[in-house]
Amino acid sequence: MAMYSTMQIAGVSPDSFTFLYVLKACSGLPAFETGWQVQGQIFRHGFHSDVLVQNSLVALYAKCGQIGYARMVFDGLYDRTVVSWTSIISGYAQNGEPSEALRIFSEMRTCNLKPDGIALVSVLRAYTDVEDVEQGKSVHSCVIKMGFEYEPDLLISLTTLYAKCGQVTVARSFFNQMEIPSVILWNAMISGYAKNGFAEEAVGLFREMISKDIRVDSITLSSAILACAQVGSLELARWMDDYVIKSDYRDDVFVKTALIDMYAKSGSVDLARIVFDRTLDKDVVVWSAMIMGYGLHGRGRDAIDLYYAMKQGSICPNDVTFVGLLTACTHSGLVDEGWELFHRMRDYGIEPRHQHYACVVDLLGRAGRLDQAYDFITNMPIEPGVSVWGALLSASKIYRHVTLGELAAEQLFLLDPHNTGHYVQLSNLYASARKWDQVGRVRLLMKEKGLSKDFGYSLIEIKGKLQAFRVGDKSHPKYKEIFKELEELERRLKEAGFVPHAESVLHDLNYEETEETLCNHSERLAIAYGLISTSPGTTLRITKNLRACVNCHAATKLISKLVNREIVVRDANRFHHFKDGFCSCGDYW
Repeated sequence: MAMYSTMQIAGVSPDSFTFLYVLKACSGLPAFETGWQVQGQIFRHGFHSDVLVQNSLVALYAKCGQIGYARMVFDGLYDRTVVSWTSIISGYAQNGEPSEALRIFSEMRTCNLKPDGIALVSVLRAYTDVEDVEQGKSVHSCVIKMGFEYEPDLLISLTTLYAKCGQVTVARSFFNQMEIPSVILWNAMISGYAKNGFAEEAVGLFREMISKDIRVDSITLSSAILACAQVGSLELARWMDDYVIKSDYRDDVFVKTALIDMYAKSGSVDLARIVFDRTLDKDVVVWSAMIMGYGLHGRGRDAIDLYYAMKQGSICPNDVTFVGLLTACTHSGLVDEGWELFHRMRDYGIEPRHQHYACVVDLLGRAGRLDQAYDFITNMPIEPGVSVWGALLSASKIYRHVTLGELAAEQLFLLDPHNTGHYVQLSNLYASARKWDQVGRVRLLMKEKGLSKDFGYSLIEIKGKLQAFRVGDKSHPKYKEIFKELEELERRLKEAGFVPHAESVLHDLNYEETEETLCNHSERLAIAYGLISTSPGTTLRITKNLRACVNCHAATKLISKLVNREIVVRDANRFHHFKDGFCSCGDYW
């Protein structure tokens, strides 16, 4: 650009090639205003009909995020080449308008123009953004037919498409084809694993990446931290935090936010708070992440205190902030506080969404205010969704309100007919009310629909490794020692006066069968294994895929006192911290 300026001072008139390189330089900066001035010079020098120059203008405006200007130039072209179409398609794809990019691509195909590799990269990116893997596969076929399947940019696009859409095995096959994968490719694969439930694979790939001294970026770290949060290992979380502290991204706000979330989901909201406190420039996302962490652990007062501190710091809360606050109130029994906070949302111009309404229904329902919860639903300004009716069904089960539970289940079966959890909840409601005929009817309905109940399992972290247990599991090499410890625990529980909550079985069984079934629940096995595998006083950390039953919750409280251990259990809804015979949830979950 400096040389072009010198050329103008020297009085040398530019030709079409000059403008091609000047516009390319503007794109490289990028410099929108300079490009706008150059467009005026292009007109003055009579190159407004030159298709190559006009294509460069489209590319410049798209690069500068001025897709409207790019479209005006494109619409003014009389002779549109493949490059013209590719430029505008790429522009829309790069500026967050994938649907428009795909619409223009379809229009291009009607003109009998054969797309080039660059166009296909943009189209694949658009299908990735809208997560349409089937249409992406059709473009993949086109890539193969045109002989572009080994082009690096297309390999990256295909890897990203399949990884984001959950087909991680296919994505990995493309990843493996690259001799020296770029950071973008590593990120696509790690992120794909992390966002589709393959957390351990994501962490493994991240470890492989850093072992090869490949330079990571903030996207790599955020994806790897997300995977660590899903694994739920506190030891792994500490390792990840140590790595970040030594990296160039120790002060990156996105990375810090991910670390807060990771620690909270790994069972230590106090370590999450340490990361929060050492974050200097806290934006609303950082504050909200910490509030969400408190909500997950049922520390409602801490969440509300942080909200007021946030306001004092002149940080305006957003919709996520209020989800965290309402969740914290729900898990702490702070009904009046939660109700007030919900009605403050509009003070900040925030319109409540389904998640907020579901939190309020859950808040009221858990407190036994089922009629108020139902009235709240009937007066919602938006149509109640699955999460709202699900919260009402869950509360109905807790308080054995069969009529409301049936009403909620009826709506859920219409909205989400293939979700096993809804049928199980209704079956459990009938079982708690001793309506065994209705239990049988629901189970028959599940069988007719080909639905089966998810098996419960519990994971326990011992020396950085996770061990899994199912109900009555005897597959572990140390199962004899585990069951011996379990028997000893049951003996001590009985001596302490513990009586099993027979309703937790939710089957029509006699008392002896009931007692045996309850004693063999997966978290009890995990606790027994933890006790024989760790030294006295060590905290046991357990993750359960389902909601903790009333019986195991009560038993674990007493076990924590009997063995003098802290036992941290993460169930499907939240964290429970058991210590000295008490739980952090205050028996309110």
